[in-house]
Amino acid sequence: MRQAGSIASTILQALAKEVAPGKTTGEIDQLAAEMMREHDCKSAFLGYRGFPGYTCISVNEEVVHGIGGPRKIMPGDIVKIDVGIVKSGFIGDNATTVPAGDIPLETKRLLAVTEQSLYEAIKHARAGRKLADLCGSVEEFAAPKGFTIVREFVGHGVGRRLHEEPNVPNYRPQGKTPTLMPGMTLAIEPMVNAGVASVRILDDGWTVITE
Repeated sequence: MRQAGSIASTILQALAKEVAPGKTTGEIDQLAAEMMREHDCKSAFLGYRGFPGYTCISVNEEVVHGIGGPRKIMPGDIVKIDVGIVKSGFIGDNATTVPAGDIPLETKRLLAVTEQSLYEAIKHARAGRKLADLCGSVEEFAAPKGFTIVREFVGHGVGRRLHEEPNVPNYRPQGKTPTLMPGMTLAIEPMVNAGVASVRILDDGWTVITE
């Protein structure tokens, strides 16, 4: 798991540096494919339930599961890159959001609050803590600052499969939730909106956008 996570992080950091106005999302996805070959690993996303990309690349109002293609990155865009790889039977999964040049102040604030909400959740990622407290910390940090939380898509456990138990929503779940155990690995994925929380899926069957 550590090796898979390290490789996924290395690739993600390299791709983040490629985000610039004029570059296409498809070019970034192809660079990811090349780096995966260099690291002797495979994409955890390509072919997963028919997904056609090596990575998920989502721009602006696209929340998650965007498909790399001919779309050019424009000045002021924010680009979300999600990298998942398989190495020696284990999966590493990580994501980041990168601004393309200068972005509006409110967008900067959205990115800062979302990033800090991740750190708030990580504070609870300790054996013996309740999953509910980890999940709840995201919304409890972001909502008072005027942002909303996507509820239809959540983080998840990760290991030998891309999506394992438990689900990791970005809000406090109802009912009983598990206690975190030593050795558990979680993909904590804050999805924070400026505006309404509702989302919909585009006709490509994958790309999730804000309403």
